[in-house]
Amino acid sequence: MVTLLDFCANFAVVNVYNYSSLAAFYNRHPDCKQTLQRWYHDVLSKRWKKPDEVTRDYNTARAVRNNRVIFKINENDYRLIVEMNYHKGWLFIKFIGTHAEYDKIDAATVNFY
Repeated sequence: MVTLLDFCANFAVVNVYNYSSLAAFYNRHPDCKQTLQRWYHDVLSKRWKKPDEVTRDYNTARAVRNNRVIFKINENDYRLIVEMNYHKGWLFIKFIGTHAEYDKIDAATVNFY
């Protein structure tokens, strides 16, 4: 028996939570504004149900533990780490920073936002 939640989850697109953290970041780093806005609008149309679907759409992205995905922004200048709830279609921004800042954190546990 399929529940209503399971049925609706098949049609749900990704919801990005804490977009304001992206906006705050690109206001401090305007060279990545266009890339982050494009990424955000593209992600809103996705229906990812598992990590390999994310990496299929973004071949430079890398899935790590705890349902986290690392995206390269502006090639390799910045890194964006998100946590996905694939069942509900929720995406939570956990970190965005320079490559040097990224080198100092643990992608599987970081929770800056």
